[in-house]
Amino acid sequence: MASAVSLLLLSSPRPLRGAGLLRVPRRGALLPLPGPAQAAPPPRASNNNDNSGAVEAPDRLVAAVAYLYPFLDGAHHGRFLLAQFPVFSALLRPLAPAARLFHSSPLTPFLLFLTLYFAVVRNQQAFSRFVRFNAMQAVALDVLLIFPDLLAQSFAPSGGVGFEIFQSMESTVFLFLLVCLLYGGGACLLGKTPRLPIVADAAERQVCCHLHFEDNTVVNSGLFYL
Repeated sequence: MASAVSLLLLSSPRPLRGAGLLRVPRRGALLPLPGPAQAAPPPRASNNNDNSGAVEAPDRLVAAVAYLYPFLDGAHHGRFLLAQFPVFSALLRPLAPAARLFHSSPLTPFLLFLTLYFAVVRNQQAFSRFVRFNAMQAVALDVLLIFPDLLAQSFAPSGGVGFEIFQSMESTVFLFLLVCLLYGGGACLLGKTPRLPIVADAAERQVCCHLHFEDNTVVNSGLFYL
C-alpha cells in the first residue's frame, strides 16, 4: 500500500504555468486600479498623411484658416512692399474684412493665440492631429514674429543705407508670411500636411509630447503599488 501511494504521488501531474491559473502578485507589482479611473475619451483619429481622401472637409477648412492668424498679425511688415507694388494690395483686398476684425481690439490677437493653443492644439478629443499640427505651426510662426517686431522698434533708421536694409528686412518678413499662408492654407485645403521651415519640427514635438503626456497620465492613473 505504501509503495502504491508513493507511485500515485510521484505520478501526479505538476501544476502548469501559464494562463488559467491565479498567481498572487509579488509585493510592489503593478495592478490595474478598479473603477472608472482607466476610462478616458479616445482622441480623434490621426489624419497626418498625404492622402487627401482621409482628411475631412471641416478639418481642412479649420487647418487652413489657422494660417491667417500669423499673416494678419505680421501684415504691418509689408507696408513698404505694398506701397512700392500696389498689385499686392489688390491681391490681398479680399482679406481686408478679416484684417479689420483682427485689429478691431488690441486684445484680439492675444485672445486668438489662447484659442488656437488651448482650444485647438491641446484639445485632442475635439480635433484631429492634422488640425492640431497645423494650428501649432501657425502659433509657432506667430511667436517668431517677436524678433522682427523687436528689431523694428529698436532699429528704425530714417534714411541712408540702414533704411534700405530695414525696408528689405521688413519686406522679407512679409513675403515669408505670405508664402506660408499660401502654401500652408493651400496644402490644408487639398488635404495635404504642409511642413513649414523653422517651425515644423517644433510643432511636431509639441503635438507629439502632449499626446504622449495624455497617454501616460491615463495609464498611470490606473496603476497603484501594493
